[in-house]
Amino acid sequence: MNQNVDKGQELIDAAKNWLAIDGLWFLAIEERYGLETAIACDAAVWKEFSRIEADRIMKRLNLPENGGLEALEIALHNRLFSLLNSYEIKKPREGILEYYTITCRTQAARDRKELPLFPCKEIGIIDYVTFAKRIDNRIQTECISCPPDPSSGSYHCGWRFTLP
Repeated sequence: MNQNVDKGQELIDAAKNWLAIDGLWFLAIEERYGLETAIACDAAVWKEFSRIEADRIMKRLNLPENGGLEALEIALHNRLFSLLNSYEIKKPREGILEYYTITCRTQAARDRKELPLFPCKEIGIIDYVTFAKRIDNRIQTECISCPPDPSSGSYHCGWRFTLP
């Protein structure tokens, strides 16, 4: 038995398992009760999970309360989704940070299963607003584009964070 496990790969595998159970749970609720009910249940879960994930990242990395966009950028790099999806962070000007998901495992899995695109905008708003506010309660979050919005072609979803 090999005890020399690569901790980075171990973390990625754990994140894949987390996303798999999240997706399977969602699909089961969607199949049994419909998409609207599944999204309502998912919204409640993501509001709590996003807060918990932000708190744990802040504690693990010793990020300060109200650390601004700098702390948010560090926290975004350390989210489970960031281990699984390719993404890009842009800073178009002072006081603005943009986060773009380039590849999305959730949408890719639905595509493989020949399911329609997941309309994740409602969940994304809950997730990113909750996460960013926990990092710094002054941060304003705006959706640039997220399904069911028309695809930009270059990314799956985009989020703008502003520190007034």
